[in-house]
Amino acid sequence: MVQLMPRTVSAADANRQFSEILSHAVEGETVIITRRGTPVAQLVPYGRPPADEARAPAWDRLLATLEEGVPLGGARFDRDALYDR
Repeated sequence: MVQLMPRTVSAADANRQFSEILSHAVEGETVIITRRGTPVAQLVPYGRPPADEARAPAWDRLLATLEEGVPLGGARFDRDALYDR
C-alpha cells in the first residue's frame, strides 16, 4: 500500500479504536496521534526505521543532485552572471 500522508487521529479516538488503528499500522500505515490538535505520538510498523533515518538517503541524493546540477542543454552561468553584477 502506497501512503502519501499519515493518518491522524485524536488520542480519544485512538483509545476507542485501538484495534483498528493497530491493524492499519500492521499493514504499513503510519498513524499520528494528537492531543488537542497537537501531534504527540507516532505509531509505525515494527521494524521500520524512524522517519528521519529513512529520509537521510533521499536527502543525500537530493543534495548531491543540487551540487552537481542537472544538464538542461543551455549555457552555464554563475550567480554573478545571473544577477548581472
